[in-house]
Amino acid sequence: MSRVSAWRGVRWLRSLPPVGRDAVLYGCSTGFALVTALVVSIPLYRQWGQLAVVPYAVGTLTVTFLWWGRSGRAGSPQVLRAGRIAALLIVLFGATVMPLTLEVVWRSEGQPALHTQPEVVVVERAGSLAATGHDPYRLIDRHGHILIHQDALPVYELYYPYLPGMAVFGLVSGTGVPEALADARIEFLLFTAGVSLAALWWLGTSGDARTRVVQALLVLPSGALPLATGGDDLPVAAMMLLGLVALQRRRPFWAGLALGVASSFKFTAWPLALFALVEAGAVADRAVRARLTYLAGVLVVVVPTVVPFALHNPAAFVDNVVRFPLGLAGVASPAASALPGHEFVAFFPQLHQAYVVALVLMGGAALLWRLVKRPPRTPAQLAWLTGWVMLIAILLAPATRVGYLLYPINLFLWTWLLGRSSSPATSGGGPGSSTGPAQFWSGSWKSSSENGVSPDDRVGLVTRPTSQ
Repeated sequence: MSRVSAWRGVRWLRSLPPVGRDAVLYGCSTGFALVTALVVSIPLYRQWGQLAVVPYAVGTLTVTFLWWGRSGRAGSPQVLRAGRIAALLIVLFGATVMPLTLEVVWRSEGQPALHTQPEVVVVERAGSLAATGHDPYRLIDRHGHILIHQDALPVYELYYPYLPGMAVFGLVSGTGVPEALADARIEFLLFTAGVSLAALWWLGTSGDARTRVVQALLVLPSGALPLATGGDDLPVAAMMLLGLVALQRRRPFWAGLALGVASSFKFTAWPLALFALVEAGAVADRAVRARLTYLAGVLVVVVPTVVPFALHNPAAFVDNVVRFPLGLAGVASPAASALPGHEFVAFFPQLHQAYVVALVLMGGAALLWRLVKRPPRTPAQLAWLTGWVMLIAILLAPATRVGYLLYPINLFLWTWLLGRSSSPATSGGGPGSSTGPAQFWSGSWKSSSENGVSPDDRVGLVTRPTSQ
């Protein structure tokens, strides 16, 4: 019954004009920010909620006024467009840019632990080490156990659980610039905004879907909260979007480069990068050549970025990027949201290693069966498949965060975007509105191009004439 109600809610939201969807999204964001400000136990998150609730409320009131006035003069496309842009900019500045700026300034003035997430400190330390020619992956052998050198507290901040490419966002911290300017969150925001807007421009289509992509990555709580407090997952997501757009434009080498960069940041990009190898040949006349071209693009980035560090100190590399994220390094990770997988290993700690092995084997077998039975043949189908795989993995992983859900959220949104695109690779764009968990494994697909686009959908916020 609840699933039926959820799908009815999705259909109702899709039936609204774009300005109505703005009102719903900003209104829900207002409620989320208010709850965060009053209930959440993490002080940094509460600060963001207190700062963001008013901008979200102003954005809600603005687009609601436009929605109600659509029947009159205020409903002209030009007025709607200007009003929606104004609301987006208000919320972007008030819920993302301003909280990030204030947190950075407050951190530089003292009490850094209260004004930044641990991942920011970890990335900055890794970048500083890399800038001075040192290996960011460190460990020592103590009493037969591989442990990282405990020269600071908390111990988990001494691990660098990311791949070497992520350290590029911390390089500035090793140059001696003022602390406020060296905050990695600034680089996260600029990189995410630049790459995602470039990807949308390259896609060459206008419409409401593109507006939603900008909102999800930069404006709504799915992007604003992590960017203001941590933000290391957003650059990965932006490069994943760019890779999908390159596949949509039938540019396998450029897709490989983009997903190679994302894969050099974090393992969270690897599912999409691996599945894209299957899809790359589906949009070209010469499938083998297209796949090899895509693979070359990935390897050109990943091999020189990751392999030297892995070979230099294999034990340290594995301990940091594999054992620690899986909770097998003997040090508790701060990524411990109360999701099913984490709760299971918390209740049955003696089954931790067996659970991880069983999860990998069973999940791998199920995924292989799915890929053989119904491989993705368009970028939209690729995004849809990856979104479900990542959602299931996040829910069942022993050490994970609710914040990682931004990946499946964005992937499902990109499915809609790519399915509506007029770029070359849109034959059979994506799943229809009736697709649910059961249809995911059975491979039921319906082209999004069958769904009509309302005139309001053409009032986009990121536009460029399509040229083929």
